[in-house]
Amino acid sequence: MKTSPSKRAEKEMVLEEIENQIRRIPDFPSKGILFYDITTLVKNAGAFQKSVDMMAEMLAGKEITSLVAPESRGFIFAAALSYKLEKELILVRKPGKLPSDTASVSYDLEYGNDILEIHKDAINGKSRAVIVDDLLATGGTAHSAGRLVEKLGGSVVGYLFLMELTGLKGADTLSPHPVWSLLKMPG
Repeated sequence: MKTSPSKRAEKEMVLEEIENQIRRIPDFPSKGILFYDITTLVKNAGAFQKSVDMMAEMLAGKEITSLVAPESRGFIFAAALSYKLEKELILVRKPGKLPSDTASVSYDLEYGNDILEIHKDAINGKSRAVIVDDLLATGGTAHSAGRLVEKLGGSVVGYLFLMELTGLKGADTLSPHPVWSLLKMPG
C-alpha cells in the first residue's frame, strides 16, 4: 500500500516537529560528544504524544507480548507504548536495582564495561519482545537487553528507538533482528 504524497508530506512535517523538540548539547558528557536531550521533547505533551503514536504505528501488526525497556530513558517510551498497545512492560536495570531473583549480562563500553539485569520471572518461552529505547548509538545496551530476553527463553522480535545515530552503525550490532527508528540522524 502506497502512501499518498500529501500523507508523506504530513508525516515529514510531524517528524520535523518531533526532531525540533530534541535539544542538542555539544561536548556533553565529554568533549566531542553531541548529546541529544529528550527532556525537551517529553516536556512538550503534543510532540511526545505524536512520537509515541508514530512509534506505536511502527509496531502495528507485529506479534509481540512484551516491551522491554533498558534503564532509564527507555522506560519513558516503553511505558507509554505499553499503555497504548496493551502489552506488558519489562524493565531492565543496572545491578542491585531489582528486588527479586535476576539474570544478568555484562557488556563492553567505550571505557570499561557495565551490567544489566532483569527479573528471572519476567520472560519465558512464550515471550515475544521488542526492546524499546530512546537512542540507538553503538547498540551495546540494546543488544545486551536482547541477550537477557534470549537467555531467559524469550525471542526478540526487533528493536524500536525514538532516534538512531546512523553513522555509529548500531543497527549492525543488532542484526539479524529488525531495527525500527522514528528519527535517523548522522552520528
